Amino acid sequence: MNTNPRKLTGKVALVTGASRGIGAAIAKRLAEDGANVAISYANSSTKAESLVRELEAQGLSCAAFQADQADSVQVVDLVKQVAAHFGRLDILVNNAGVFVGHEIGDPEIDAMALDRQWAINVGGVVTAVRTAVPFMGEGGRIISIGSCLATRSPFPQISDYSGTKAAIAGYTRGWARDLGKKGITANIVQPGPTETDLNPSDTDFAAMQKSYIALGRYGKPEEIAAAVAFLASPEASFITGVTLDVDGGMNA
Repeated sequence: MNTNPRKLTGKVALVTGASRGIGAAIAKRLAEDGANVAISYANSSTKAESLVRELEAQGLSCAAFQADQADSVQVVDLVKQVAAHFGRLDILVNNAGVFVGHEIGDPEIDAMALDRQWAINVGGVVTAVRTAVPFMGEGGRIISIGSCLATRSPFPQISDYSGTKAAIAGYTRGWARDLGKKGITANIVQPGPTETDLNPSDTDFAAMQKSYIALGRYGKPEEIAAAVAFLASPEASFITGVTLDVDGGMNA
């Protein structure tokens, strides 16, 4: 067993949508494990650059790249820029995502917002994987951040979002089959409700969600990051095509 606390030393990781929240926690954890980390962001350049400086203070090579995950051209450019900048790409963490909720039949439904949700949550992920694979060698890791709502719908107005995350779970199983011969693993982490600035745990909606969680609390971004770090590590070399719920028992 690898006992090196910096077991990702020499690896290069790209974490999309990592200027804050779960993405930032993942970037920090991978850096703690020794990886050089690239992050992407859509609008939060100040937060992204601040995170890069924090990671670089650990003696690592890190960089931030702006990209709209809904734009396939920008996603392709992002992955290629990262590979060119670092000279390699070993770990792809598809974290960028949005949530748009609507009831089916709602006369005021925002079709453009739903289309953009699909473009980011599905199209952006698929494009990133297709572009990244040629740069990856044996031991490569593809880890997508899904949602426990991909497998269970405990409340209304989430069908479109749930559909996007279920699609990525399906893709992940297919990627595991396609990429196994290359020694590249593909897995998906499905968080439950997690404490972030976009999903605080002190609202009425949060109280409702907690009632479905066996542990009775929101998760922490660092708890999601720990699962990602494990799947990126050498210890997870025989794990692929897996859907890992990190949801406090919400889907138990």
